[in-house]
Amino acid sequence: MNNADTTTSALELSDLRHPDVLFASAFGVGYLKPAPGTWGSLAAVVFWWFFLSPLSLAIQASICVAYFVVGWWCSSRICRRHGVKDAPQIVADEVVGMWLALALLPATWWLVLIAFLLFRLLDITKPGPVGWLDREVEGGLGVMADDVLAGILTAFVLYVSLWLLLDLAFR
Repeated sequence: MNNADTTTSALELSDLRHPDVLFASAFGVGYLKPAPGTWGSLAAVVFWWFFLSPLSLAIQASICVAYFVVGWWCSSRICRRHGVKDAPQIVADEVVGMWLALALLPATWWLVLIAFLLFRLLDITKPGPVGWLDREVEGGLGVMADDVLAGILTAFVLYVSLWLLLDLAFR
């Protein structure tokens, strides 16, 4: 495919031999069907629960920044090589967005579930500025940016909601 306006591309399983595809697909998770973005988000939750949640916010933020930069670079290479705007197998954006959504939360199953559902809702429906980023920003940055914003919005909504609930509970 060489149409730059194409929004999806069926990367072949053999493309996993490229390190950029391996990373951007979250080590092959992006090839799971249906709904590779949901699988990528779920994999991000599992990884966060076991490996990132015990870490400080500063370390989690640093990991998110590093993952974002590498994901941007890998996504840019894949989009250029395949002549596409995005490919469904690229789920590095869901991974970093989900990690951002979870970074401020305690590892409590029901909060993580709410974060997962809210993040998926924002990622799928792409309201307001999330949709604008998805439509207007090109290349690897465009692949990553809308999910980063969806993750930040999820974190903001949940953090403010928890703060308000705690404030009401202790009045």
